Formats: sequence, structure tokens, C-alpha cells
Amino acid sequence: MLKRAVITGMGVVSPNGIGKTAFCRAILDGKSGVKLITRFDTSDLPVKIAGEIQDFNELDWIETRERKHVSRCVPLAVAASTEALKDSGLDPEKMSLEEKRQIGVVLGTGGGAHDFSDAQYHMYYAGKVKQISIFSIPSGTMGTMSSEISMRFGFRGLSHVVTSGCTSSTDAIAYATRQIQVGTLPMMLVGGVDSPLAWGILKGFMFMRIMTESWNQAPERGSRPFNLDRDGFVLAEGSWMFILEEYEHARARGAHIYGEIAGYGSTCEAFHRVRLVEGGEEPARAIGLAMKEAGISANNVQYVNLHGTSTQLNDRIETAALKLALGDQAYKVPMSALKSQIGHPQGACGAAGMAATLIAMKHNQIPPTINLEKPDPECDLDYVPQPGRTAQIEHAVCNCIAFGSKNSALVLRKIS
Repeated sequence: MLKRAVITGMGVVSPNGIGKTAFCRAILDGKSGVKLITRFDTSDLPVKIAGEIQDFNELDWIETRERKHVSRCVPLAVAASTEALKDSGLDPEKMSLEEKRQIGVVLGTGGGAHDFSDAQYHMYYAGKVKQISIFSIPSGTMGTMSSEISMRFGFRGLSHVVTSGCTSSTDAIAYATRQIQVGTLPMMLVGGVDSPLAWGILKGFMFMRIMTESWNQAPERGSRPFNLDRDGFVLAEGSWMFILEEYEHARARGAHIYGEIAGYGSTCEAFHRVRLVEGGEEPARAIGLAMKEAGISANNVQYVNLHGTSTQLNDRIETAALKLALGDQAYKVPMSALKSQIGHPQGACGAAGMAATLIAMKHNQIPPTINLEKPDPECDLDYVPQPGRTAQIEHAVCNCIAFGSKNSALVLRKIS
């Protein structure tokens, strides 16, 4: 019999709130974290807005000499991980070697260290430096990011990175859950981190014509999932980390439990590098697989945290997928899109959605989909516009869709 995996700690560094308390307040109030980009010059770019974290001091979390050799993702993940550990009542400095061997680390990221590589090569080819960092190869490799976290806290269980585009952190959470369920390790530090805010990355997305260029004068209105005039997503950064723990292990030490990872489903359309198949059959199947593993039907779902990128194609197909997965119940289940508030943090978006869902469960309040002023007639489900809504949530679906026609979904269960 599989063991149960529960969440006992949460840490957040988000565009609309640093720390889980600030993030909670922001998402329930519908506060946008989208702003004008300040990290680099955007004068020659048509896109000038992003979900940029502007009040985060990296040097509070990493030494100056070390910061020169790693991606911005590292201090973001360290900060969120530190909060998650404290929230769960864990202190690595007081742990024995054997206890540290019982904790694994799994990170989900899409672009991960690309900002570091972009900056290193730009400085070199622009003639600003004669030599790039000697750690350009290891630090520019996404697989080493979990090692940075393992080394920081001394955790000696498995240390892995999952990178599958926008489903990365959802898949990372599922992978970590499996380790607990089969008894490999009793505890996992897991979540998502991404910081794709670099000139070259922004330019690449612009070439694909999937980012909004219409809201530079009103950044907070730029991310508009399911709205009729949506014209692209807003790039973002952030880290959302969790402590996953075997249920009996958590009870034995008296840990607070946010909820349980009850089900996971993942599919691939095997269709296109970027586009989705019209109709939403495979995203719907991923949701169905997650519900089947959780042992629930559509009638048991009280909330869906949507992928909701604010692109014409994605929002329309996700809507169709939910109708297939939930049937007539799709019209009765409240749903919301966190990206309306924070933008799209790429591979970290699944972890961000899970954090928002756990907060909704705890406070019995659904975060609103902001900027939903005139819904697209083809997107006709209940996306909970501002000011949000009170609701009792026992089971929730967290949905994610990625480039390469990948689809992943989690079912979370509240534990009273």
C-alpha cells in the first residue's frame, strides 16, 4: 500500500508578495505584481512589463562572491526553502547527519539558469569582461540547481531537477510525492523556481508573438486570462517551495498539515513544439487521471486552479479540456487564474498554483482572476472575477500545460 504525502511547510518569493503571509494577503485581495521592468534596459523592446520581484535583496540569502557564479534562481529558491523549513518546524542546523540523509530535494524549473548564461556571454561578447565565470558551465546547467539547495542545508537524500517546460514544478511535486509514497524517503523539500527575466529570453519569447505588448502604460492590467481582449502572457519570476512529508511521520512530530497530494496525471499530445491540439482531449485526460488516482469524481471537485496564461489559444483549449474532464460539473466549479496577478513564472507556475490552492483551502476563500472585465464567449466557465469568493474546498485540481504539448494536473485534498 502506498504511503500518504502531505504538505507541512510553505515558502514564497513572488512578484506580489515576499513570504507566504504577504503572498496570501496579496492573492486573496487580487493584488497585481506586474510592473515595469527595472533589471535591464527595455528601450529597444516592445515589451516593457513583467512579474518582476523588485524588493528582494539577493545578498540576504547568498554571499556576494557566490552570487557572481550562480543564477538568480539560487537566492530565490534559498529564500523560499528557508521559509518552508521554518514553517514546517525544521531546523537543519539542529539535525543529525542521519536526519539529513532522510531529506531529498527536487526542484522544477523551465529556463532555470538561462539568465546566468545570458548575462555571462553578453558581457563577454560585448567586451565588458575578458573572462566569464569559471562556473559558467556547472552554474549554467539546470541540473546543478538542486545541488545548490542541498549544499546550503546539508540535505543528503536525492537531489534532482525536473524540467519539462511550464509543467516542471507540477511534475517535480509529483516526483517527490512518489518518493514518499513508495517509502524511499520520509521528507522532501520540493517546489519550483524560475527567473527568465533577461534581455535575450524576453526577445526570444517576443519572436514567438505570444507576449502582450499592449499594456506598458498599465502593467497591472497586462495579464488578462480568459478576457476577450487578451493578447499574450506576461513573463514573471519567483519561487514557491514546500516540505512534503509522509503522513504518519508528520503526525508523530506534531507538524501542521496544509493538505495532501492525492492524485497526479500527466499526458502528452505528441503534436507540436508550441501549439496545442484544439479540443483539449489530452489536458482533460491528465485531469481525469489525477482524479482517478485521488479516488474522486467531478462532483467532488470544489475548485480548479487554472493554467490560464492569457493567450488566445491556451485559454480557449484549457476551457474545452475542463468541460471534457468535469462534464456538466465544469459549469458549477469555481476556478481562478493566478497568472492574472503575478504573470507567468514559467516552470515555477505549478508550484505557485499549488501554494495559491493551499491558501484557498486554509482560508475558505478563492483568489480572484483579476482583469476579467469582458470574458471571451468561448471561455464561459466560472473564473471567479474580483473580489474573489468564499468557498469550502475539500478537493481541488491544479492544472498545468506546457510547450511540447505536455499536460499535468494535481489533485489536492484538505485534511481537517
